[in-house]
Amino acid sequence: MTRDPGRDVSRRQFLIGAGTASVSSLALAGCTEQSGTTTTGGSSLSGEFKMTGSSTVYPLAVEVINQFEAENPDVTIPINRTGSGGGFSNHFCLGNSVINNASRPITDSEQDQCSQNDVTPHEIKVASDAVTVIVNNDNDWVECMTVEQLAEIWREDGAQTWSDVDSSWPDEPINRFGAARTSGTFDYFKETIVGEETNHTSDYSATERDNEILAGVQRDKYAIGYFGFAYYADNQDTVNAVSIDNGDGCVEPSLENARTGEYQPLSRPLFTYVAESALERDEVAEFCRFFAEESTNQELVADTVGYVPNTEEEKQRELEELDSAIESAQ
Repeated sequence: MTRDPGRDVSRRQFLIGAGTASVSSLALAGCTEQSGTTTTGGSSLSGEFKMTGSSTVYPLAVEVINQFEAENPDVTIPINRTGSGGGFSNHFCLGNSVINNASRPITDSEQDQCSQNDVTPHEIKVASDAVTVIVNNDNDWVECMTVEQLAEIWREDGAQTWSDVDSSWPDEPINRFGAARTSGTFDYFKETIVGEETNHTSDYSATERDNEILAGVQRDKYAIGYFGFAYYADNQDTVNAVSIDNGDGCVEPSLENARTGEYQPLSRPLFTYVAESALERDEVAEFCRFFAEESTNQELVADTVGYVPNTEEEKQRELEELDSAIESAQ
């Protein structure tokens, strides 16, 4: 199986490939029993299983994988950025990957597809995100936008020039860079900004690679884009983030504003989904426990990657539900 080539690049050049946070001893200490044998986390685990899905969750997943593989050198977890929807429909629900990351909940149609292939997804919330709208550093007319203004830019048959949105803004074409339609970020942005009953414009550069969105906005004064907060957090000097006015004044995207719920409507939970049948495998079960344990790791989730960690209560809930699923599978 081929790894994503971005997997091993340093995140301070793209995303750090060798995590800096300490490994949770609780996650590795969990024991499972199968066929009369006991396997603990650590070097006794072995095997390979594939992860697909969200480009937003990707940087967090890479950090967790690298730490887990460092503690378990006989476990290999190839990961590919396919988009949330692309991962579900083309890989996970077909049984071609064991875990699929998602920047929005699995849909009913995806659940149906999984069910048709005897795949039962188990959901684990791993962090929260603040979807961030960015503009070029030379853009001197936009610091804050209302949800209605954003919708005008991103809806089908909407604004073509900046002055179409606000007459005081330049009479120059809006050049858009955003998530591909297979992306959970696309689904989330469309639902919360454009609206369920309105189409997202097709007049934009669409990609699953958030660094391509960043590059597009960096080189174009009249560009606008959106992606997960982590990609902005690591490039704050190269683009400007737009504050959002949801009716109560302008609020900038930040981990604290996402944590308190002030940054609306673009704060969202992030997930990973594991096929329940795969939890009978010790290496899969222990990795999922490890991911859930690390979801509260401030250094890893917030400082290194740039997302909002789970609370202790959220982590415990996820672990309890996961342990129940593991018990049923084994």
